[in-house]
Amino acid sequence: MQPPERRLAFTGFDNDDGSADPALAQALADGDGGAVLAALTKARLLVPVVAMLGEVEYDENGLAHDKTSDMAVALLQGQDGRNALLAFTGTEALARWSPEARPMPAQARLVATAAIQEGAAAIVLDVAGPAAGVIETDDVRRLAAGFQVIRLEDGGYAWIESADG
Repeated sequence: MQPPERRLAFTGFDNDDGSADPALAQALADGDGGAVLAALTKARLLVPVVAMLGEVEYDENGLAHDKTSDMAVALLQGQDGRNALLAFTGTEALARWSPEARPMPAQARLVATAAIQEGAAAIVLDVAGPAAGVIETDDVRRLAAGFQVIRLEDGGYAWIESADG
C-alpha cells in the first residue's frame, strides 16, 4: 500500500515575494494608527513560526538529542504581563527580528483570530523595526470579526461592518 500523497495547502500567496505592503509600511513609518488599521484590513502579514524543543533523549554518552519538536507562533510578553502575537509586514522586517524564523503568510483577519486563540491581548507589528506598531485588544477583535476601516471626510478613521463579514 502506498502512503498518501503529501501536499501543502494553498495559501493564496503564490506570487508573494515577501515585500511589505507599501500602504502599511508607510502608515507604520508615519505612526498613523488609523492608516495602519485601514491598511491591515487589506494586507498580508507574516507570522513567525519557530521550532520549540519538545522531548529530549540522552544517548549512552549522556549527550542530549532532540526527540520531538513542535512549531509554534511567537508571543511576546509585555512589562504589564500581557502577551502579544508577533507579526511582520515582510521578510526583511522578520529577518531583523530572527533570521531563523519561518514566515507563515496570512491575512490580518486570520492573524487577529490566531492572536485571540493564543490568548494574546495585542499584535505587535515589525517589533525590530524599521517602524513598529501595536494593535490593541479591541482592534484585534474587530479585525478578527472582519470589520473594515474607512477614512472619514474629516481625516479620521472609523470601523464599519464588512458586507462579507
